[in-house]
Amino acid sequence: MNPVPPEPSPPPRNGPSNGKSAGSGRPAATAAHPGGTDDVVARIDADIAGNAVALPVALSDAPGMLAARKNGAMSQSNAQAQVQHAQPSVGSIAAHRPHTVAAVVSDLEPDMDADLDAYEEAPYDGDRLPQNRFLDRERSWLAFNERVLELAEDPNTPLLERAKFLAIFASNLDEFFMVRVAGLKRRIATGVATKSASGLQPREVLEMIWARSRELMARHAACFHEDIAPALAEEGIHVVRWGELTEKEQARLFTLFRHQIFPVLTPLAVDPAHPFPYISGLSLNLAVVVRNPVSGHRHFARVKVPPLLSRFLEASPSRYVPIEDVIAAHLEELFPGMEVLEHHAFRLTRNEDLEVEEDDAENLLQALEKELMRRRFGPPVRLEVEESIDRYVLDLLVRELKISEAEVYPLPGPLDLTGLFGIGALDRPELKYPKFIAGTHRDLAEVESASPPDIFAALRERDVLLHHPYDSFSTSVQAFLEQAAADPDVLAIKQTLYRTSGDSPIVDALIDAAESGKQVLVLVEIKARFDEQANIKWARKLEESGCHVVYGLVGLKTHCKLSLVVRQEGETLRRYSHVGTGNYHPKTARLYEDLGLLTADQQVGADLSDLFNRLSGYSRRETYRRLLVAPKSLRDGLIARVNKEVQHHRAGRPASVRIKVNSMVDEALIDACYRASQAGVPVDIWVRGICAVRPGVPGLSENVRVRSVLGRFLEHSRIFAFGNGGEPEVWIGSADMMHRNLDRRIEALVRVTDPAHRAALNRLLETGMSDTTSSWHLGPDGEWTRHSTDTDGQPLRNVQEMLIDARRRRRGTATP
Repeated sequence: MNPVPPEPSPPPRNGPSNGKSAGSGRPAATAAHPGGTDDVVARIDADIAGNAVALPVALSDAPGMLAARKNGAMSQSNAQAQVQHAQPSVGSIAAHRPHTVAAVVSDLEPDMDADLDAYEEAPYDGDRLPQNRFLDRERSWLAFNERVLELAEDPNTPLLERAKFLAIFASNLDEFFMVRVAGLKRRIATGVATKSASGLQPREVLEMIWARSRELMARHAACFHEDIAPALAEEGIHVVRWGELTEKEQARLFTLFRHQIFPVLTPLAVDPAHPFPYISGLSLNLAVVVRNPVSGHRHFARVKVPPLLSRFLEASPSRYVPIEDVIAAHLEELFPGMEVLEHHAFRLTRNEDLEVEEDDAENLLQALEKELMRRRFGPPVRLEVEESIDRYVLDLLVRELKISEAEVYPLPGPLDLTGLFGIGALDRPELKYPKFIAGTHRDLAEVESASPPDIFAALRERDVLLHHPYDSFSTSVQAFLEQAAADPDVLAIKQTLYRTSGDSPIVDALIDAAESGKQVLVLVEIKARFDEQANIKWARKLEESGCHVVYGLVGLKTHCKLSLVVRQEGETLRRYSHVGTGNYHPKTARLYEDLGLLTADQQVGADLSDLFNRLSGYSRRETYRRLLVAPKSLRDGLIARVNKEVQHHRAGRPASVRIKVNSMVDEALIDACYRASQAGVPVDIWVRGICAVRPGVPGLSENVRVRSVLGRFLEHSRIFAFGNGGEPEVWIGSADMMHRNLDRRIEALVRVTDPAHRAALNRLLETGMSDTTSSWHLGPDGEWTRHSTDTDGQPLRNVQEMLIDARRRRRGTATP
């Protein structure tokens, strides 16, 4: 293992008030379960060299940082007062939806780190900085989803991948309306919405969302009808409507209807004896008008399309028809004796945010289950209808659903193109990205063993920096936990779980460990957006096996990605740790780009012990050796490091700020970057989704560059790198730069100390920001411009393909 220089000793608990971050003396570790392994673990704490991370001086942001802390949910009461909202599934490869039925899709869990910031003003005005320096976050999110749409429109993207990107766009937009738009509407209705950091009034933002989303949805539909569907047909994959089917195909589907669809349909009439039925969120429905041939009276009825059946049914090999077409063609079977006059598809989106007052909930698990039942009854926020809908029927829907005309979106059918996930999953490898199978990280594969890699032996030699999906998750992180569960010398395992798969080997390993007598502490975040029900299930299963299951701190979501293993080695105990940027989810680990650090470093192990004790007990520790932890030290620690780069630059030493995140919204950190830019420090920001930074503004941000990379894998890692006067400092971890991450979540960054690892991460950042790499560039006007070819029209480098080829060359399987 690489030697780690000791950290400077912390100042006394009541140290000098000179603007420097004061550390604290190291208290003895608090045992989460007295009498258990934690008592043994506590005994080795005194042997750990080094103390709390000392923060550099924050140059001129003390007033701003104070205001940011006052504005954010830095206290328990403030955190609970905030209504939690969800950030959209920015770029989810497949968003988990109850109506998604294709097996290949339903097995994928979304990266829904989904609590949106409350719609709030900037934490502070910023000394001598222009008022219009922030881009609007809602417009920025819509711009992100436009980039997803551009991948679907790109003829150089493999055809079935283009179909998937259309589905991703639709799924992302669903969640945006369910959470973000719904939250904004609720705040306007209750009078608590205030002007945004971009300077727009709430109503202006809402009207902008309506207008921009309408444009994008029309473009999305046009891409399917005018581009993707014809291209699929050329490849022998036909998505057709009922009238385009042959008689033989219609007869086959009639049989399917009678045996598998008709039994689960429930037509609901609307008349004085039958009130307008409840329309569940994201359900696809048929509005049907029938006439009684005896009385001549017209009647309205609603037929819900069963959500558990396939969105597109196979009429014959490689010919698919929307399920609502099959139902519509056989409505006479549902209304015998009546004349079916017309039918129109429609789809409703509802507010599906959750609110749980944790102080008032004796049992958070039970309170959340009750709230999940109420979620389906949220107010409507969007109505999608076929553009051919009769005006009478539309007026009835608008009136009964109590929705405004501005929230009605007429579109060419078929509606709900999230069903294209199923088309994209067809077994046509020549129409997809070339297959890539991750290999075992070379530092793990080098360990001599007749069985799978001995993770503990490897970590005693060196730290291992993992880069998924290029490095296998199953032979690294998963193997780490499985080996710990089976190892008789392992005494304890402590683990955070934010999202995991339905058949998680991680959960199985933790259960095996508990059943074999090991002490297992699992912190399950049951409030993970749209995964609440699954996490409740796993929490109960873990408890039944003997694991100690806790739900974190009241008012704060636990989003950090941490694993700690305590192992008896001779007369001593050794701690092995994993700190990551992504969820412990074996399936999404093949689709999401993430980083993780496996280490036997005892400073990191001691930090994780302290943090787990805080999460499971009553520890108030807020400073750590190699961690920055939200909500107390992470924002201040990063701002202080940005400001220190200004000092280095003024002294003529190397200085730079490089940040890679999913979202960049936090005004305090953005202002620190602006001030660094004004001082001449180059600031590079690689962002996947939302970005409120306005780069390239003379006198403000001419030294700031913002890039975005979207592609085969979902860019999900978070990296923070600083030039630090020629001694580079690099951090990785779970936190995005948003209020929710920095004020209302437990997040953790770990400092990377291995020089080779720091160099590798800096090379990755350089590659992503390079003008020779394909990416989108953000301009000062908030517009994103795609740069995918050079001046000669040749394709620019694809950073993801470069990394794939590098792994293949390492294994001798590089593509020609």
